[in-house]
Amino acid sequence: MTTESVRPETPGAPVLREPPLAGGGVPLLGHGWKLVRDPLAFMSRLRDDGDVVRLRLGPKTVYAVTTPALTGAVALSPDYIIAGPLWESLESLLGKEGVATANGPLHRRQRRTIQPAFKLEAIPAYGPIMTEEAYALVERWRSGRVLDVTAESFRVAVRVATRCLMRGSYMDARTERICADLATLFSGMYQRMVVPLGPLYKVPLPANREFNRALADLHLLVDEIVADRRASGQKPDDLLTALLEAKDENGEPIGEQEIHDQVIAIITPGSETIGATIMSLLLVLAEHPELGGKIRDEVKTVVGDRPVAFDDVRKLTHTANVVTETLRLYPAVWILTRRAVTETELGGYRIPRGADLIYSPYAVQRDHRSYGRHEEFDPDRWLPERVKDVPKYAMSPFSVGNRKCPSDHFSMAELTLLTAVVASAYRFEQVSGSDARPRIGITLRPRRLMLRALPR
Repeated sequence: MTTESVRPETPGAPVLREPPLAGGGVPLLGHGWKLVRDPLAFMSRLRDDGDVVRLRLGPKTVYAVTTPALTGAVALSPDYIIAGPLWESLESLLGKEGVATANGPLHRRQRRTIQPAFKLEAIPAYGPIMTEEAYALVERWRSGRVLDVTAESFRVAVRVATRCLMRGSYMDARTERICADLATLFSGMYQRMVVPLGPLYKVPLPANREFNRALADLHLLVDEIVADRRASGQKPDDLLTALLEAKDENGEPIGEQEIHDQVIAIITPGSETIGATIMSLLLVLAEHPELGGKIRDEVKTVVGDRPVAFDDVRKLTHTANVVTETLRLYPAVWILTRRAVTETELGGYRIPRGADLIYSPYAVQRDHRSYGRHEEFDPDRWLPERVKDVPKYAMSPFSVGNRKCPSDHFSMAELTLLTAVVASAYRFEQVSGSDARPRIGITLRPRRLMLRALPR
């Protein structure tokens, strides 16, 4: 007889159940094998097994949360913190002292430091940079050469993020290195999350050596960025200056490791997630050429013959709906994890203290129980008269609560402006060698997208 079995029950308290075990596990790897082989289909089917189900990832038990209401509850509840397999795999990149991975008072202080850069009233100041970079793409694509969309998308994403938030020409020469390093790291980190083989990832195999090289180079790049800013003696009104002048709870300058981790937290989402979304937007424009025509017509109506400006963005409602629908069907952040800090209840199930939880925005946002014609690309589902039919938390590409992405408005403005500019100038078609199948890593994007830009 165990201690738990004789614990007195609270009168009238519901008896909490253990979540069911998902089927399809294999010896040693558990469900990790399915998360490697076909993770999108696997996560999308889990709701058929229950609102909360147990998975085995190697020796670990992980709780998968499958419904919009419960994923919202996890994101909003103080019973769960940023931790678990995803964040453990990212720790070597993001560190423990950046806003992406910190919890509690440290996270709240860091949010206060970076939030001013992303307030609604601050974003228009970034408009000229976003516009300049969008039209630079249009000019570069006039050559008619086949576009390697991976390189093009990540290049513009890195340039916008760094020019807006860490102003300085010293970023130009480092853009390509950042893109290459992040591509290697985000692929390797996903494998480390779903197949946690620990010491085996330290064996000097070619894939491990390439991962370690990219990781070391990215950390070196960040140190160079911080050193160059300090050496310049300049203090532009940007996020990097705010970090270098930030104070801790005692009024002392924050430490070098925290500055380093915060810069990583700026570069990573501003390039990897936005770059992946730009790739998906260009894929959508190639697969649905009628969308580009409607965007061009909207731009002509709203803007006329002059260049698109930042002030036009809020009026480009159809273009914004195309972006939103792309975020629904192709969320760059397609998988998230949390950890329970106390024994708690979720959907009538007992979640033990220390348990890791996993959920997929991709699966939630494509669920037929939340969306009619759930696999169909339909930007009009975001019209005011229809959006009310979408269940709460069934669409949260920037998360919710105190972990909501602070750059959500910045990102939507950037993506809407870029889409309006390129769709007005070009229609797109895939060429030989293109592979639009999803590339599964920590983020989700087309595997190898090759397009030809055809002038309108």
